[in-house]
Amino acid sequence: MKVLVTGAAGFLGSAVVQRLLAHGYTDIRCNIRRPSQIPKLDALAKQYPGANIEYCVANLRYPQDAARAAHGVQLVFHLAAGLKGAPADLFMDSLAASRNLLDALSNRRSLRVVLVSSFAVYGVSTLRRGSLVNEDTPLELHPEWRDNYSHAKLLQEQLFRSYQQRNRFDLVILRPGVIYGPGSGHFSDRVGLKIGGWQFHVAGSNLLPLSYVQNCAEAVVVAGVHKNSPGKVFNIHDDDLPTSREYLSAYKKQVKNIRSISVPYAAVQMFSSLLAKYHRLSNGQLPAVLTPYKVSNIWARNHFDNSKLHSIGWKQLVPTSDALRITFSAFRSELNIASAAKL
Repeated sequence: MKVLVTGAAGFLGSAVVQRLLAHGYTDIRCNIRRPSQIPKLDALAKQYPGANIEYCVANLRYPQDAARAAHGVQLVFHLAAGLKGAPADLFMDSLAASRNLLDALSNRRSLRVVLVSSFAVYGVSTLRRGSLVNEDTPLELHPEWRDNYSHAKLLQEQLFRSYQQRNRFDLVILRPGVIYGPGSGHFSDRVGLKIGGWQFHVAGSNLLPLSYVQNCAEAVVVAGVHKNSPGKVFNIHDDDLPTSREYLSAYKKQVKNIRSISVPYAAVQMFSSLLAKYHRLSNGQLPAVLTPYKVSNIWARNHFDNSKLHSIGWKQLVPTSDALRITFSAFRSELNIASAAKL
């Protein structure tokens, strides 16, 4: 079986390639943007001498590139997406690229597509504070009020569902929480906001839906290939989730004793209301970087459930305590290297 992994050189993509190899998939086409990304994947391939790793240097924004990437494949893991940048670029990388790939896969008789989406598609602002978030949680009704990333990922899911209804391929949708590990950002917005040299800690006792990159990649493969997965959605996050306060405390002890201020949720809601008001009064000259709608989505003190993922046989490869320790050690090394470079 020929497997295509888009975004194969990315933070999660390279881990998915490794887990596919570990599960015995040896005929893998890695879609990458630049030839300079090949050595990173070559290092993985050397660990599996019998593997046939093929590199397709292609930008899925272009139909001819998408056609080359999709040629002859039967199983697709679609991870390529816009993560940040200008809204036009973000939507091009998430939507135009996806449409080109789906067009290239049209009329394929035997095909399974695994879409890696995001927790960002859930509309938790409509829930009571402290509600459980699972695969039945309603999707975001107003993604344009939230952020461009959420909007793009929701539209991406809708696009894949519409093509699936038309072409009848097997579709599996996976929604990871906050993916972390060595090489990731140090703080998710779910912990709070970093302004200047201060970390404004908003979340307090909120649970963080963390997914260590190796655990997430294992979940992507297990759910993606399971015989009962087509037509289903799976949330991905680890067991034994830390609270935001626990994460920040451990970071201070193991990485750097950063300056932080705890801010009550009610105070942030009030501040965001004032910002939204000034945004309207200034006719948009003052950006609405924080609104009550965004606040209720990010810091709603939700609980999370990954039992559906466990029900198909997923097991966490790296315990949360070990994953945090490994990650914080890498963060500390990053900061030490950056500090030494300034001397």
